[in-house]
Amino acid sequence: MKIRRPSPTSVVRWFVSGILFFTAVVLVYAAIVLSSGLPTLEQLENPRQDLATQVYSADGVLLEHFATTRRTYTPYDSIPKGFIDALVATEDRAFRDHWGVHTMRVVKAMVKNVFAMRTKEGASTITQQLARNLYFTQEQSLARKIREAWTAFQIERTYTKDEILEMYANAVYYGRGAYGIRVASQVYFGKEPMKLSLAECAWLVGLFKAPERYNTDDSAGIARRNLILTMMIEEGYITNQQWMDATAEPLVKSTPAQTYRGIAPHFVEMIRQQLSRDGADNDRLNGYDLYRDGLVIHTTLNAKIQKYANEAVAEHLEGYQKTFDQQWSWKRQQKLLDALIDRAIRQHSDYASAPTAKKKRVADRLRTSKVFVDSVKRSVTTIQTGLVVLDPHTGAILAMVGASPRAMRLNPASRYSLNHVTQIRRQPGSAFKPFVYASALEEGLSTETTIESGPFSTVLSSGDVWAPRGSSKDGGPMTLRQALKFSTNSVAARLITEHTSASKVVDLCQRLGISSPLRTVPSIALGSVEVTPLELVSAYGAFVNQGVHVPPTAITRIEDRMGNVLHEARLPRTVSDAMSPNVARDMISLMRGVVDGGTASRIRQYYKHDAAGKTGTTNDFADAWFVGYTPQLVCGVWVGFDDRRIAFTGDYGQGGRAAAPAWGRLMQKVYNDGEIGFRQTRFAIHADSTDTLTPEIITTPPNEQIDDVVQPDSLRRTMP
Repeated sequence: MKIRRPSPTSVVRWFVSGILFFTAVVLVYAAIVLSSGLPTLEQLENPRQDLATQVYSADGVLLEHFATTRRTYTPYDSIPKGFIDALVATEDRAFRDHWGVHTMRVVKAMVKNVFAMRTKEGASTITQQLARNLYFTQEQSLARKIREAWTAFQIERTYTKDEILEMYANAVYYGRGAYGIRVASQVYFGKEPMKLSLAECAWLVGLFKAPERYNTDDSAGIARRNLILTMMIEEGYITNQQWMDATAEPLVKSTPAQTYRGIAPHFVEMIRQQLSRDGADNDRLNGYDLYRDGLVIHTTLNAKIQKYANEAVAEHLEGYQKTFDQQWSWKRQQKLLDALIDRAIRQHSDYASAPTAKKKRVADRLRTSKVFVDSVKRSVTTIQTGLVVLDPHTGAILAMVGASPRAMRLNPASRYSLNHVTQIRRQPGSAFKPFVYASALEEGLSTETTIESGPFSTVLSSGDVWAPRGSSKDGGPMTLRQALKFSTNSVAARLITEHTSASKVVDLCQRLGISSPLRTVPSIALGSVEVTPLELVSAYGAFVNQGVHVPPTAITRIEDRMGNVLHEARLPRTVSDAMSPNVARDMISLMRGVVDGGTASRIRQYYKHDAAGKTGTTNDFADAWFVGYTPQLVCGVWVGFDDRRIAFTGDYGQGGRAAAPAWGRLMQKVYNDGEIGFRQTRFAIHADSTDTLTPEIITTPPNEQIDDVVQPDSLRRTMP
């Protein structure tokens, strides 16, 4: 049988048909691939990049980021030329000439990969890499490469070359949690992008290939940097001299501690919580996402005052904690220690995750562990503090210390936990007395009115006898000025029962912005109610602001990523006349005496200029306060413990010793810094009293006055 051989024509026909069929299959496959998973026109014109919200102080210091991805946007004109040149020389030398895909580069890469039998060389242009970063995953597949190439073509049609480079610099990952050139330059070098040197620009570009390797291995990072600099000289971007200077430049990276902006963590967290709670009727974000839309939040905080506040608290508590540790003894507190250890065991992760059958074994192990027990002791006896500084005229929060430095060292997570300025309510003790005195002045008394200072007792409507301790040693009449200076309890008690009333005092406090529940009982005169430090300090602001109370505020302006204003606070905002200017001036006059020779005279070791304020100490020395003010600032300090069963063990726990020195240290630092700009002036008690105050005017030496202590248990039942 004769075999028929196909004619050359039929062979060609079949070959062409096969090519056409294969091409059709490829085209159909490409169409299917392209029709699914490609970005829409809207996505191309408005690419979505999660951008971190930046929080700034009033003096321009970056305080923190709010983000799911740590990225902030940098426009093209704020990206250094050295970075752009290094990027093009390294990643895509023909970037200015192609349309998104470099055809010859693709062919060369395919040939090399075929001979190597594996993917040895990539051919992605900068535009393709941008497409991958914006719209796709790192999946290695033909489908992804087709989509990527098509999207790169569309990006080139939509944007200029400079805009593509701008988006690329902001999109890519640089390691150490940093996305975008701005965050990367801050993380690695502690500076803005335009301040980067040529060598630093090349080093950052070198991170793209393997960010986690090159940012941790300095030798490899420098070698990669120098290779990029060599590519730049080959492409004519830099001169031989620039190459020599840049390759010789040492790599000096900032440490994480140097670049960390958390000087006011509790203030920043307060802002985050406020904005997160905003509802539809008060949406300061105007519908934007706090964590993804690259907002810029401008705050009232003064970074310099905040720095000094941190220092003042740390300096004071360093020695004060040692004093407490020397005085405190667990030998007399074994029952309390056992209870604290049991609580700590229940909160321990090992105990919580253990099966029920093994919990007792875990508890026994922890209870006998010296390391664990010592950590419990150290934690519960750590002195806590809350300090806040306000501008009484605008309500601006200028500084906030929400926890003690030792607590934040022992537990870094506490930087964002309990805020001891806004989230605790404690008895203010005698720091509440100024409101009683102000109420009495409103009823017609004067600063020189005399009140009997001997022991006091009265029968209340409940049948109880109220007999507060804390009368003057000699008894007899005492002016209001003397009584507040030495914080005489019996005078405050007579004022609230004989010259004003608890309800009138509560009404005044509410006018002063105190919103915590206040009981209308006589013991309120000695501070038996509970308030937050921020409330108390804000209320004191009315004394220096001629009786006008301005609510505290933290945010001045919010902008979107393009600088459009979404929210702007008006300062000063709507305010209320809480008391008459005359009463406010009289209170300044009275409270000056507390600082000059009274219970707060210890601040004169540090601050010599015009000041007024009031100390406060509660029962068993559990809480210590000092709230004071100058003509420009009002500041309050609370000192105590998170567990109320822990307390100071003697007179060193009084407000004049435990809290006032931190206030004095802070004011000394603030007023010695001429750049902050506060002049040392007198209080405007009289129309002509705004003359400059010289340091020699106030020279009162510190007194060893004994502060008053609130004794809530001073009620006793009357005998029938």
